[in-house]
Amino acid sequence: MNDKNTGIHRAKLWQIGCFAFNNSATNLYMFFMNFIAYYLTGMVGVGVVVASTVITTLRIWDGVTDPFIGYLIDNTSTKFGKNRPFMLIGNIILAVASYIMLHVTHLLPTGGRFIFFVIIYMIYIIGYTFQCVVTKSAQTCLTNDPKQRPLFTIFDGIYNTILFAAVPILVSSVLVPRAGGFNEQFFHEMWMIVAPISFVFTLIAIFAIAPKDRPEYFGMGKAEKVQLKDYWEVLKGNKAMQMLIVSASTDKLAMNTQTNSTVGIIIFGIVCGNYALSGAVSAYTSIPTMLILMFGAGYIATRMGQRQAMLFGTIGGLICSILMVVLFYMGDPTTLAFPGYDGFTGWNFFTLSFIVLYVLMKGFTGVSGNIVIPMTADCADYEVYRSGKYVPGLMGTLFSFVDKLISSLSATIVGMMCAFIGFSEQLPTVDTPYSDTLKFVGLFCMFGLPILGLICNVIAMKFYPLTKEKMESIQEEIAATKARCMEEASA
Repeated sequence: MNDKNTGIHRAKLWQIGCFAFNNSATNLYMFFMNFIAYYLTGMVGVGVVVASTVITTLRIWDGVTDPFIGYLIDNTSTKFGKNRPFMLIGNIILAVASYIMLHVTHLLPTGGRFIFFVIIYMIYIIGYTFQCVVTKSAQTCLTNDPKQRPLFTIFDGIYNTILFAAVPILVSSVLVPRAGGFNEQFFHEMWMIVAPISFVFTLIAIFAIAPKDRPEYFGMGKAEKVQLKDYWEVLKGNKAMQMLIVSASTDKLAMNTQTNSTVGIIIFGIVCGNYALSGAVSAYTSIPTMLILMFGAGYIATRMGQRQAMLFGTIGGLICSILMVVLFYMGDPTTLAFPGYDGFTGWNFFTLSFIVLYVLMKGFTGVSGNIVIPMTADCADYEVYRSGKYVPGLMGTLFSFVDKLISSLSATIVGMMCAFIGFSEQLPTVDTPYSDTLKFVGLFCMFGLPILGLICNVIAMKFYPLTKEKMESIQEEIAATKARCMEEASA
């Protein structure tokens, strides 16, 4: 599916849809690790502030490993491709390291648990980065059609919506009640679900990218060697990536804080009074959320460009997040209830308003959050156009490096805010009594930080140069340059 006149190469729809499972595979582990603070405080035996700080520090380690792994990807060329080896090896490391971390650490002598946990978690992070970076780096060889790239966002958004709807229900309605809390049984059963599904998703994604993971789809059509010094040159000169880093990293910080397990417990278990509602919310809002995502990515992004889709999601999400805060302070959160769950006596103003605003908020922010991945590919093509360097691994890891450094603060923010109001030894649980300070902490983490992140999006997109028209001209210029290089090589 190539157009030799324009240099456009396209993927089949099933390839785009199946490759998106690579992101789902790592997102499963990301969601799983949202509960790691409970493992540290409840089974390893460290305090809340220490646990939060450790998670933040290890996330920084995650960011530090990115440039080196990106360097490996950019300089890798095997008969199995550039990207596939990292997907498979990364997922195997994730499975093995997470199993050891959660099944062995608490069995060790008390004095050695913490150090052992840190070492295994560092190995786990390397596997996570191996696989996660490919989601971004392989976008450039999957397709370079500006009208087709946003389709990845639709598939990825649908998968993530289903995933983040199903997993909270699984955790709050099945695993936690059956295990009696975040204990050894909970973490074992959760691992037995996450690891096999993630591995299957990885195999599907490897099969999908295989026909496109070849040198003829890499930049100028050949494998290139890059040096570590190229990192600074790209970061300094690529304005599109600079603005995307600002936008996406603040979004990621907000999303990680919003989906933090402790925040969910505070909002639904304490403020609303029924933790099972955290799963119910996702179940009731998933389908309409996906429809908004499909409209934003499928209509706006393909016709008006990915920058406009980002702004569409950002402005809509900003308005809805502000209204959510107003609703929680003006309305009665304890009346939130859904059919089939305890406490439901009929539809009421708070429940209906919550559903409408939550659907719109998650739909809009789903567009702005998920469109980032194909936008990273645009930035990589812009670098080929700007400097002649094809460095998708470098581009993906530069983005991830800064992204993780900033988003790593999410666990610390939640932990420090909880400690500040008196929860220094144990995090709030569903049995913790309600207080106005807990409500403030929960709402700030759930909606306040996203508001700040979305404001940063608006500012960053004002200076983001890659409009739909600009990307079309970039692809034409790359195609012309590639054609000249091929003629010179054959002469």
